[in-house]
Amino acid sequence: VILATGDGRRNDASPRGGPAGFVRVLDDHRIAFGDLVGNNRIDSYQNLVANPGIGMLFLVPGVVETLRVNGVATVSHDPALREGCAIDGRVPKVVIVVDVEECYIHCGASFTRGAVWDTNTWLSGDERPVPSAIIRQHTGTEATAEQIRTGLQEYYDTAIWHVGGNNDPG
Repeated sequence: VILATGDGRRNDASPRGGPAGFVRVLDDHRIAFGDLVGNNRIDSYQNLVANPGIGMLFLVPGVVETLRVNGVATVSHDPALREGCAIDGRVPKVVIVVDVEECYIHCGASFTRGAVWDTNTWLSGDERPVPSAIIRQHTGTEATAEQIRTGLQEYYDTAIWHVGGNNDPG
């Protein structure tokens, strides 16, 4: 899901992910999801404290239609909500609860035009930009692109929860 928030001065859109069902339906008008370890940025949470408006765009690989959800969010520390949003024994520190004001299917015209899910249109590994080289140039670090790539891969493999990966809740 792409999560869109804003604090009244700037807007932010950031991806969130998890296994199917990581966003929980609480009742007919509320959904919730827990914070899983990621890049440790808290932009979305800061924005929601300043301005509780939220937009969510749910993507399913291979499906051109998306689900759009708009509403008002709160950041909760409630133990019952946190337990209810646990994944594989990992209880999140906080949960975002969304009071849904709008929920609808968005047509797949843009994904169809862009051939987003058509793997035949994807660049090959040799043609794709190298994220670690982009990060190196952007940050001006002295680390090599290979060191950045290795560090990122180690982080993905060991530090975050993901399907088929390091799912140890400790």
